[in-house]
Amino acid sequence: MNKVTVRYFASVREMLGKGSETLQTGAPTLAALRDELIARGAPYAEALARGKAVRMALDQVMSAETAALDEGSEVAFFPPVTGG
Repeated sequence: MNKVTVRYFASVREMLGKGSETLQTGAPTLAALRDELIARGAPYAEALARGKAVRMALDQVMSAETAALDEGSEVAFFPPVTGG
């Protein structure tokens, strides 16, 4: 089990009603962590649903879902950002 900090931004934060939380997780990758959060049910299932475009960062670097989680990792979930 790893202790990770998860941060939520923009519409994801609004849907969850929180900006961050610290979790104990057995998830080995970002994809597994996302699935673990979705399994919590609403509102996580809605905010992080597989059909939704959600970007992920690991330790403040944009990362693929296959990126490995380590003890103390910081994960961020946010919607795609458009310029303007």
